[in-house]
Amino acid sequence: MKRPHDMGGDQTDTPVRSEPLEHADGVFDQPWHADALALTLACGALGQWNLDISRHARECLAPEDYRTFTYYEKWIAALADLLVERGVISQMELSGETPPAQSDLSSRALKPSEVAAVLSRGGPTNRDTDTSPAFSIDDSVLTRDAGNKLVAGGHTRLPSYAAQKIGRIVAHHGAHVFPDAHAHGLGEMPQHLYSVAFKAIDLWPDVANSEDKVILDLWEPYLGVPV
Repeated sequence: MKRPHDMGGDQTDTPVRSEPLEHADGVFDQPWHADALALTLACGALGQWNLDISRHARECLAPEDYRTFTYYEKWIAALADLLVERGVISQMELSGETPPAQSDLSSRALKPSEVAAVLSRGGPTNRDTDTSPAFSIDDSVLTRDAGNKLVAGGHTRLPSYAAQKIGRIVAHHGAHVFPDAHAHGLGEMPQHLYSVAFKAIDLWPDVANSEDKVILDLWEPYLGVPV
């Protein structure tokens, strides 16, 4: 059964809002959205989780919460879960029942003077590997079943709409951290990463334009050879 976050490509009666938002600062729709982003980045600098873990934390929100929360509400809810789960704060501190205690992680706090350098450095995921790529440019490939094959119900970057579909390799990006492993404490497990082009009509036969294509970046374990 598909999980609430895996909704890409689904048909819906809800229209896509295309009009520009009125951003007071030119970036965020609401002032607290900037606070949510800053808090998430600051907590990430504490080194208690990685990007893939944080993404999976959002996916693990209760289905009803995931469906009704806005974008940054999902961020804040998942961040609160991670902070408690990793022991950075207690549930009672989070709820305000007890005053916050001094954290052992205080020395890792991101200082204002460091923010620009940290953000400009980013978090590159390319890694060296001794394995050779299994596929080449223009190879035809078949995506595997959707779902994490290492951890049941775990994080994966293969959307359901593209599972068991035939596509064509259009680029190879070298080896990168494998999110299906990295999100669950199994190490980086670098895997070759490809851009794969699909005919949109093969993904959505009833509604797609026959001339359109969809290009997805997919890791090698997601791919097989068409029979």
